[in-house]
Amino acid sequence: MNIIEMKGISKRFGNTVALDNVDFFLREKEILSLMGENGAGKTTMMNILYGLYKADTGNIYYKGKPIQIHRPIDAIDIRICMVHQHFMLVPALTITENVIAGAEPKRGRIFIDYKKARQRVSDIIASLDSNLDPDTKISSLSVAAQQQVEIIKALYRQVDVLILDEPTAVLTPTEVMGLFKVLRALRDRGMSIVIITHKLKETLSIADRITVLRDGHIIEDAVDPKHTTIHDLSEMMVGRQIKIGERRPTAISGAKSFEVIDLNVSEQGITKVDHVNFSIMNGEILGIAGIEGNGQTEILEAITGLNTSASLKLKLNEQELNCDTSTLLRAGIGHIPEDRLAMGILLDHSVKNNLILGYHRESTICQNGFFKQKALESFATRGVEKYGIKTAGIDQPIKHLSGGNQQKVVVARNFSQNLEVLIAAHPTRGVDVGAIEFIHSQILDFRDQGKAVLLVSADLDEVRALSDRILILYEGSIVHECRPEEITAVQMGLMMTGMSPSDVLSHKVGEN
Repeated sequence: MNIIEMKGISKRFGNTVALDNVDFFLREKEILSLMGENGAGKTTMMNILYGLYKADTGNIYYKGKPIQIHRPIDAIDIRICMVHQHFMLVPALTITENVIAGAEPKRGRIFIDYKKARQRVSDIIASLDSNLDPDTKISSLSVAAQQQVEIIKALYRQVDVLILDEPTAVLTPTEVMGLFKVLRALRDRGMSIVIITHKLKETLSIADRITVLRDGHIIEDAVDPKHTTIHDLSEMMVGRQIKIGERRPTAISGAKSFEVIDLNVSEQGITKVDHVNFSIMNGEILGIAGIEGNGQTEILEAITGLNTSASLKLKLNEQELNCDTSTLLRAGIGHIPEDRLAMGILLDHSVKNNLILGYHRESTICQNGFFKQKALESFATRGVEKYGIKTAGIDQPIKHLSGGNQQKVVVARNFSQNLEVLIAAHPTRGVDVGAIEFIHSQILDFRDQGKAVLLVSADLDEVRALSDRILILYEGSIVHECRPEEITAVQMGLMMTGMSPSDVLSHKVGEN
């Protein structure tokens, strides 16, 4: 039986058609993977189901009965819940306080029955075979643990339908396996689950059925993962064969390009980065692998001039640099930030303006403080065409683009400049397989020009495919250095969670 049906759903944003007369269904007790290119309509359709957007046309049915969903609270009342890619948790509150927020059990008319709430949260945690403490503050939890809390919030509200947007984007292979174990258990208990994802390998591992959208239309809604391949899925999504993950080692052995010396970061007396040193050669991609929260953000902020309190020395081609953003930009050091919304784009500005952020005073597009409009429009149009940015036009506000297309704007902005070094943090987070292939090829081509790349990514497949050398980070320190062929993804994941590299390698843990 279908628990959810969406019929004739259409949605436009200005001149952009996000969904065009789409029919969607979700069965009881199944895990459905919802796939498609950036801008295909996946998140838009689920946001309509969750009440964040209102459809222009169409109807929604729950267990065969028509329903009206105007706000998320309406969806929750019908037992539909959505876990967003960026978690909706309050760091200063405990697990219990976050889980019960908005659904607190009362003792009488006024007081919250916290003891009852805590016991119920504890029971849910136990049912997931988790070791979380309901009294732990969110600020002290790993990303994987925070994701568990979001799932616990849904279980606390006794939902029948759980929607997960890019749930494995920042998880290690071991954490992904743990998440999938939980999701299978929830399905077996009767829950229906939708996973919005771009990760083809994981889709084949977890999904019972796959639905593929392209350009606002569902082109396949009954793909059986047992009888399909990664190549089949990529072709359904983008209409052609995709090559991702193929190693292309550097053919250049250049001089030292970019050097970070004795980097230390402390916040409120707590050491975040501890005596980190590394260098990148011309014609090399250096990858940093680590679970989020282990110092990557602090390293990135320090070496891009965003954290002026950090202690470090930077050198480019043996020349010491002042560590401020304007100096680094002028020196030819580009930056794809890890959080595009906070540091990469201005949401209310146009695609055109976002393509030149940081470089808006360049003489090719600016003269005497005024933009050369024709040159600017030509530059922006070339960027949109070359990088396949789906937009109604270069003057469209970037907030109306999908997350993946926003990321393409950030990538296009960097590769359109004459850079010496690229600092790329999660460059393909939230983008589709076609865009991943293109961005990877751009990074590799940049390296093959004899340039240096620092790659920071939570996607181990990406780190292993692109990097010529890898540093593994744990609790603000580099714990291991290796080449991709010298270590497996599982071994990397174990080191990233704190297992001693000597133990992992000497006992050949996670070798297979």
